[in-house]
Amino acid sequence: MSGRRNIILANEEIYHVFNRSIAREEIFTRNREYTSALNLIEYYRFPQKLRFSHFKQLNTETKQIYSQEYKKLAPLIDIYCYALMPNHYHLLIRQKQDKGIRTFLSNFQNAFAKYYNLKNNRDGSLFKRPFKAKRVTTDEECLHISRYIHLNPVTSYLIEYEKLKSYPLTSFPLFVKDAKNNFLDTKFILNLAGSIENYNEFVSNQSDYQRRLHTVKHLVID
Repeated sequence: MSGRRNIILANEEIYHVFNRSIAREEIFTRNREYTSALNLIEYYRFPQKLRFSHFKQLNTETKQIYSQEYKKLAPLIDIYCYALMPNHYHLLIRQKQDKGIRTFLSNFQNAFAKYYNLKNNRDGSLFKRPFKAKRVTTDEECLHISRYIHLNPVTSYLIEYEKLKSYPLTSFPLFVKDAKNNFLDTKFILNLAGSIENYNEFVSNQSDYQRRLHTVKHLVID
């Protein structure tokens, strides 16, 4: 994926979106950080009039009313899977509105940077610019990219595959347990796979190969 902004982000198209922290600083390592990141992803999936920091300061009743209202709006993006790695993130998303992906990522990254900087007595940008995006053109590619994203913690030797089903920094537990959260659409990928069982097997069968491939990828010429 090229770092240049030479890809058109079109409505109803699916993209694998990726970005890394500046200087590879580890930013998603503690519960409070990935909880904050997921809250921001959920919030900024929709167009917003309030910053998330201001939203959190509302009283419970006002917050509930505001949430009900913004969730009636058309979302900027649909989200199919994610992985938060120590110094980067992966998202598989579909753009639903003009400039939806750029607006969402700008809001998410800026809000998380402000949160992270405040907590860590830090100044300046946190994520590289621009983000990287690769258009996914077929159902088969979509399945393979979702597997690649979900296996990232295994590939990078953060965890063993057996722990992936309960690993909170990817969306994989939501697929194999048929669970739900407030922003992820698991049905799209599971429909492509045929069933929860099929998808679980699809990911499991490739875990060792993807890890081996990761160790030699610097030798591969694309």
